[in-house]
Amino acid sequence: MKEMLSKKILGMKPSGIRKFFDVANEVPGVISLGVGEPDFETPYHIREAGIQALQGGKTFYTSNSGLQNLRNEISIYTNKKIGNQYDPNTEVMVTVGGSEAIDIALRTIINPGDEIIYIEPSFVSYLPCILMADGIPVAIELKPENKFRLTKDQLENAITEKSKALIISYPNNPTGAIMEEEDLRELVEVIEKNNLLVISDEIYSELTYGKKHVSIASFSGMKERTIVINGFSKNFAMTGWRLGYAMGNAEIISQMVKVHQYAIMCAPTISQYAAVEALQNGEEDICNMRESYNQRRRYLYHELSRLELPCFLPEGAFYMFPDIRKFGMTSEEFAIDLLNKEKVAVVPGNAFGDCGEGFIRISYAYSISELKEAVRRIENYIMGKHVTELYMLL
Repeated sequence: MKEMLSKKILGMKPSGIRKFFDVANEVPGVISLGVGEPDFETPYHIREAGIQALQGGKTFYTSNSGLQNLRNEISIYTNKKIGNQYDPNTEVMVTVGGSEAIDIALRTIINPGDEIIYIEPSFVSYLPCILMADGIPVAIELKPENKFRLTKDQLENAITEKSKALIISYPNNPTGAIMEEEDLRELVEVIEKNNLLVISDEIYSELTYGKKHVSIASFSGMKERTIVINGFSKNFAMTGWRLGYAMGNAEIISQMVKVHQYAIMCAPTISQYAAVEALQNGEEDICNMRESYNQRRRYLYHELSRLELPCFLPEGAFYMFPDIRKFGMTSEEFAIDLLNKEKVAVVPGNAFGDCGEGFIRISYAYSISELKEAVRRIENYIMGKHVTELYMLL
């Protein structure tokens, strides 16, 4: 049967996150710090809006682009957050999560042989989506010494005559890095000079700590060449509702809608009604969740520092990316050993690209009590490693 399958798909690795999550699920008593999912339930008033839509019989297809009212609210919300006014009729579309938006954006802009520059460590979907669209992936390795920010020199060195677009994702998964206004301004010069399109994945835009999120699309001249990806999963704790959106140049969005209408038809209707409520009345929910994440962030960073696990202090999202190279193990070996010995699940860094080797991703989208128990187990594991090393020296 294998000979009947697509060689392109056969050659792709399964998601390193889901693969390890499936393994962890088989271990009784495990504390999982692996999945990037808020531990908060969707706020009640948002759930209630979905329930009311269901009870009101609003169970039919919407427009391919999404409910008009939802697109209106997305336009208002975006203008308030990043200062860009998007026409809800032509420049906004609703998708099945941010992941679908990334996929159809790439399928819309790529011709075979186009080079797509993306950053690593990064969300696991970028590379396979580029390959499935017949693009040529060009990875830029982010450095801890640069706070995992993309620099002007790195971008310039990656560009060739075949370069078509750049994918950036800030706040970043898995590192928690952000880009500030001056960082982005330097990139804009290079992008415009080389006539690149940009796909800006801003799914964690509401989760920054002490510094306001800045979108590259907000710079003069960048709105027309940037496809902004966002959604409701992280900001509003709506992962299971599967709802995202894309905004950009009307011509690009119209072609993305074409792919979407043949592959998907429309995003879930009930989810769209719930999302209208989220945008209209969810600001307080975001603030409360962000404050909880910030408390967890500070706690976990302090504990990892105490355990002498080198770690960049994240300024966004809800992840930490500690360096485990001193243990002389691959990231996968470390994660499996930690799972087997202490029943703590983390994600091997190489799931986010080859340059993630030697790191692990820890999500702090979990309660303080769970994080405290996980830290206790990780400390036991590290102490056990030190005892073994001393024994080997005797």
